[in-house]
Amino acid sequence: MKNLPPPQELLDDLCSRFVLNVPQEDLESSERILFLVELAHWFYEDKCVETNPSLKSLSFWDFTILMFKGCTVLRPYIPTINDIYKDFTTYKFRVPVTGAIILDESRERCLLVKGWKSGASWSFPRGKKSKHEEDHDCAIREVLEETGCDISAFLKQVDFIEFVNGEQRMRLYIITGIRKDTIFAPQTNKEISEISWIPIDDLQSSGGDSVSRTANGLKLYMVSPFLAYLRDWILKSYPGSLKKSYSKGTTCLWKTKMNSSASSIQVNQPEQLKRSPAKPAQKWLSKSNRTPSSVLVKASRTGSNRTETR
Repeated sequence: MKNLPPPQELLDDLCSRFVLNVPQEDLESSERILFLVELAHWFYEDKCVETNPSLKSLSFWDFTILMFKGCTVLRPYIPTINDIYKDFTTYKFRVPVTGAIILDESRERCLLVKGWKSGASWSFPRGKKSKHEEDHDCAIREVLEETGCDISAFLKQVDFIEFVNGEQRMRLYIITGIRKDTIFAPQTNKEISEISWIPIDDLQSSGGDSVSRTANGLKLYMVSPFLAYLRDWILKSYPGSLKKSYSKGTTCLWKTKMNSSASSIQVNQPEQLKRSPAKPAQKWLSKSNRTPSSVLVKASRTGSNRTETR
């Protein structure tokens, strides 16, 4: 049989993995509890459903209800589950986000990733900070998860653009020095569907709007607010860059393709990337070995409360 709900034994295992063994302070915050349940949901979808096709894929809301009913420590919260869920969805859009704007060797193109779901937008690789995580550590982790690229040796903590969208702060570090033959591939399941180099000239600025389009119609999310400051940083750091180039267009580096049964995922990569050997991960450079940038770009603006997920 297919589309079966998770059995109680599986719910008990998920509760033990993600809820029962956390510090007590995490269980005293409804927001932290929902973050833990969200981790359990990702594990259920990425691991359990993938390895057991009979299990039903669940929305986060449906999964939350099952976890609260099936987990002893969560049952006391059932009467207020609607308010807890609503507060959590609001709280998520206040959690700071960090990531990176990765430039190619010519500094004429930047790396964008496309979300997994149908109709998903393209954006810079980024994600929400974990508890007690530093901004630059979060950026390194999220970029590695979404692209497979370790930027730790290239990140300079003074080179960033910061933008405030509603109540959410977003900081993107500007990364240069990534080789053109670097192999990109996400390290997480069902989060990123495509990775590409896209010409900066094709990214049309639309002020502080969260949603915009490229010159050829690709839908972008939280790209436009950073463009003016990015161009300014490039021109000041690398005079003569950003010259119009018609020889370089969008280059797909990694893309998923569902097979006819939609039960597995195939990876499509350009032939030159398939043949290129993987580069060894760069070691983290100590702060004393870094060359500080002469340009510090900080742009803080208040945008709308409009939000969208990839």
